[in-house]
Amino acid sequence: MKKIYGLLGLLILLCLLVQPTCAQQITTPKEHFGFQIGDDYHLANFTETERYFKKIADQSDRMLYRSIGKTEEGRDQCMLIISSPENLAKLDTYQDISRKMARAEIPEAEAQALAQQGKAVVWIDGGLHSNEVVGMHQLIQTAYVLASKTDAETQHILQNTIILLVHANPDGQELVSNWYMREKQPEKRSTSFVPVLYQKYAGHDNNRDFFMLNLKESQNMARQLFVEWIPQIMYNHHQTAPAGAVVAGAPYRDPFNYVFDPLLMSGIDALGAAMASRLNAEGKPGYTAKDGSVFSTWYNGGLRTTTYFHNMTGLLTEIIGNPTPFEIPLVPARLIPNNDTQNPVLPQVWHFQQSIDYSLSLNYAVLNYASRHKDEVLMNIYRMGRNSIDRGSKDFWPLSPSKVAIIDSALQQARRKDERTPLKREQERALLDKVFQNKDLRDPRAYIIAPDQEDYGKAITFLNALIQNGIEVQQATASFSAAGKRYPARTYVIKTDQAFRPHILDMFEPQDHPDDFQYPGGPPIPPYDAAGWTLAYLMDIKFDRIMDELAGPFQKLPIGQTIEKAVIERPKAKFVQLSASINDSYTLVNEQLKKGKKVWRDQESGHFILENANDLVLTQTSNGMRNLPKGSKPLQPKRIALWDTYGGSMPSGWLRLLLERHGYAFDVVYPGDIDKGTLAEQYDILILPGNSIPRLAPLGNSRYQGQSNTAMPANIPAEHQTKWGRLTVEKSIPFLRQFMESGGKIITIGNSSDLAQHLQLGIESHLVDESKKPLQRTQFYTPGSVLTAQVNRDHPGTWGYQDQVDVYYSNDNLFRITDTQIKPLLWFNSANVLKSGWSWGQPYLKDAVLAFDAPVGQGRLITFGNDITFRAQTHGTFKLLFNQLH
Repeated sequence: MKKIYGLLGLLILLCLLVQPTCAQQITTPKEHFGFQIGDDYHLANFTETERYFKKIADQSDRMLYRSIGKTEEGRDQCMLIISSPENLAKLDTYQDISRKMARAEIPEAEAQALAQQGKAVVWIDGGLHSNEVVGMHQLIQTAYVLASKTDAETQHILQNTIILLVHANPDGQELVSNWYMREKQPEKRSTSFVPVLYQKYAGHDNNRDFFMLNLKESQNMARQLFVEWIPQIMYNHHQTAPAGAVVAGAPYRDPFNYVFDPLLMSGIDALGAAMASRLNAEGKPGYTAKDGSVFSTWYNGGLRTTTYFHNMTGLLTEIIGNPTPFEIPLVPARLIPNNDTQNPVLPQVWHFQQSIDYSLSLNYAVLNYASRHKDEVLMNIYRMGRNSIDRGSKDFWPLSPSKVAIIDSALQQARRKDERTPLKREQERALLDKVFQNKDLRDPRAYIIAPDQEDYGKAITFLNALIQNGIEVQQATASFSAAGKRYPARTYVIKTDQAFRPHILDMFEPQDHPDDFQYPGGPPIPPYDAAGWTLAYLMDIKFDRIMDELAGPFQKLPIGQTIEKAVIERPKAKFVQLSASINDSYTLVNEQLKKGKKVWRDQESGHFILENANDLVLTQTSNGMRNLPKGSKPLQPKRIALWDTYGGSMPSGWLRLLLERHGYAFDVVYPGDIDKGTLAEQYDILILPGNSIPRLAPLGNSRYQGQSNTAMPANIPAEHQTKWGRLTVEKSIPFLRQFMESGGKIITIGNSSDLAQHLQLGIESHLVDESKKPLQRTQFYTPGSVLTAQVNRDHPGTWGYQDQVDVYYSNDNLFRITDTQIKPLLWFNSANVLKSGWSWGQPYLKDAVLAFDAPVGQGRLITFGNDITFRAQTHGTFKLLFNQLH
């Protein structure tokens, strides 16, 4: 009997032990989706992924499901919070610790204690670029593994970290996965020829929106990254690796941005080593880093890169992979092991499952590092934040190429004075005073944005971009003085003695990109995306730098809470005048026109005049007027067409966003619509953004380099077939000429400015040498940067502008005008116009025309060589487009 009772007791004990496991039975991806994540020829869409995430969050006590906001198409953007049940029970405490450590406003002793108490917070995302299908699918598999595995490593990770698994683009996953899976025969499935952008407005450019935050998905993620959680580590999954490699990752190539704390760079190195080491230990070859790929840590604006400016250790991997198997190509140069690629991969057939397995290994490498070094990870983000606060609290001289050039010039000058006697070390050290004793070369202590600037609404938009990035903004409750200038109450102040100081400096100060060449005298190495992007310049924000300590009657605004534009009392007059200098004027004018209200435009100043009705709501300054100015012209809405193409154009997508937000009514047209030759019957204005016109190579050479129309694949759905095609020299260009000759206006932006030469107008390329040969990149190279252009203020196209404007320029077309009927709108008047970024061969810019107005029959061609609406960020040049639409 005793034996029987003993066995019964043992069975009861086993049942009690097994019960939690039974209760924690997690549905596998195969049970839910009908296939394993990583199976060839299979992709999961967002509808099923969302259901799966909710299902396993209900099943697991390790996981919470959260919606972080709506997408542009109205879906929930989801985030899974994963940790041990004990940690999730105290989630608010650990979230508060994470924020406190990042903001670094506590004493070091308290930080040390919190580092011991807290948990490392790690962000892992997927799916931002939806045609890079590995990223989203590794997220599904990672969620399942972390919810279900019981091994010692997983348990240690759950005990010591809080993991944020974030879906970066639900709309795109739904689109791309459904497109791939629509074919019943697996071998016919393809992610090619998706008919529209996989993010409603931006497509691939959704990874360039993170300092501006135009898109809802970007705003949702920024709130979690920079306000709510502020993780110490973030990992951004992408595709694809360079040919002959499997995955490109940390550490990254030079240059890195000079505002970074050195702890950031050593942190990236350490995590990169952990990732490469894990793959090597598991026999997974093909990891490349540093100069093995193009990726760097210079640029701000990407999902990964913006986190650097907030002291987070940001990681990017670019991996190969597709549900349709393919072969890794033979690249002999990649077969030799080196510091970039320690363990080369051999050519082979590659399956989707391998990419998922690599991604899981990389995730575990990051999580294992964070769990083993969680107190160090927490203290490092605190120390970086503390260093930022300290540097913003005193005189601080940063070093960058232009500053070092001052020191080097002084050194060479000193050596020339006495070439026979070498300089002593103390003499060399004294030369550093050329920089470190020059008070003009210090970093500012604060920036002031006063409310009395004309386009105050634009300043609020800029401030809100900072606030959504977690920057602390203060507002004066009374008037005050600083640097000999008086400022009114309501003035905004951004001090640099805060943890996210690198981001503040990057938004206000010029980027000082080094001269970066493959070898001396060789071609330049393109920066990863852009060389300069100073947002205050691109938005034409009026601000003052304060170089010394600033105190005053300042009130801190709540972190992350954006500023609402206040309603302003209408003037007491029959008419209201709106300034042409204010972007919001154009929005309000469009509002009034849509309501059928009367609007006039002063033909001298370009200002708008409205009837002062009771339902008129103003959020900007205005003037009251008794009478209409002489020569005022009544406005009617223009019929506007915007070019787009099958698959979606990013420049066109950003323009859609811009036009919608500013209240313009427009239609999207495709090459087939233009080629009907009936455009003039339907539209007054056609906007041709970049990449719409067949390219000429280069301007000044009539050899056409564009592609003719190719045959449409047979499986394109009927509703998308009318989008197929390209504009051609043979058919489309004559119809475009005909549209203008009959009175239409065409606005070309960026490289679509090639249209002027297709039409053989009186212009030629400025970017040629003395023998009229196109300049080589070793002679002239200006990647994405901010330059200062002169403005023709006598032209209606520049109403609302002063004599100069900062423009975004990226190796764009520049012109010489040979026909006096063609009027320049913008040009460069000196050999020193670089304001932020990098320009090699800058003297070639002198006297180059950037924009012009040319008559074509009864109509006009308005040409902008650069992108005046670039990524909906260049608010300072939006009016150049808006003026053409009224």
